[in-house]
Parts: sequence; structure tokens; C-alpha cells
Amino acid sequence: MFTGIIQAIGRIHEYEAHGADARMTIHGGGLDFTDVGLGDSIAVNGVCLTAMALAPDSFSVDVSAETLRVTAGFMPGAEVNLEKALRLADRLGGHLVSGHVDGVGTVHRFAPAGESHLLEIDTPAELARYIIRKGSITVNGVSLTVNTVAGTRFALNLIPHTLEMTTLKHLQAGSRVNLEVDMIARYVERMMQFTNPADKD
Repeated sequence: MFTGIIQAIGRIHEYEAHGADARMTIHGGGLDFTDVGLGDSIAVNGVCLTAMALAPDSFSVDVSAETLRVTAGFMPGAEVNLEKALRLADRLGGHLVSGHVDGVGTVHRFAPAGESHLLEIDTPAELARYIIRKGSITVNGVSLTVNTVAGTRFALNLIPHTLEMTTLKHLQAGSRVNLEVDMIARYVERMMQFTNPADKD
């Protein structure tokens, strides 16, 4: 479990294809690994991955073909947002994030808006029903608040601090981004399926 508060910007240093799978070695960008053990989870661009090898300034992960198929941003040399797994005593500065990407969105517009930036993203139609105004969403691992929603497009406001501390500053129209919707919305939908008389046999 994660919070969507990015702790470091890493870089994919090595990318080795193993058939349809891959092993990546990621430089940690100054992230402290002293409290990370083999088998621990680290979110990489919002994707929960398992540390298979550790060095003082890097870690290695195995990525399955399925994960590569349903996510974006895993390319040699790419910068990636990093967050270590949440501990029960940690502050929940963002929102509860599982690290299980729900789909890949496409940036429609990324432009200055005063001192901040406006980010508009087109989302897969099957995810649109989970996105609401003032609700939470994770974009490439970053916990953000939705400003507006229109059909399958939603908009966010990114303050200068967010841009400085994450890779979102590199986005442009056409960029593909990993999206994770608020898990509470999925739980509510599931519960409604069992409380709506029309859905009962």
C-alpha cells in the first residue's frame, strides 16, 4: 500500500528483456534503501513492484509481460516516480494507493495556468465512472485531486512543488500515463451490486 506522495525521481538504468518479461535496474535518485529488504514493494510510476536485488543506490525488479502490457513508461533511460511502501505509523499525506494500475490514459493538454499547470487527461471509457470532481486519482504514482470531469476527460491542477518533485513536468500532449482510480469508488460500486434489488435473483 502507498500514499501517492513521491519520495524520489529514479531512472531506469538497465532494461533486460526475458522473452515477454523484463528485468529492470533502477537508480534510486537518492532514495534511502536502508529500511528496504528483498521482497519489499516499491511503487515505480505507480506500479507496485518487488525488489529482487538491492544496492546502496539502486534496486532491481522483475516485470511480467502482463504488467508491461497494461502500463506505460518503462523504457531504458526513462525517469520514474518512486515511493516505498507505506508503514502503519506513516502520515497519509495523499490517499490510499494500491499500486495496481487500472488503465493507461493519454494527455490531451498540459499547459501553464498562472503559476501552476493545467493537465487534461483522456481516460479509458471503463474507468470514467470512477472519476469525480474533487475526488482522488493517481497519475504515474502521484496522488492528485480532480478539478473537473467531462465525459472521459478530466482535468487537474499541478502546483510548482508537484512538478519539481515528480516526473509529471515532462508530460506533453500525447504522453501515456498510468492511472489508478480511488479504490473506495470500486468498493462502493461492488457493494451497490448487492444492495440494488434489481441485481438480485
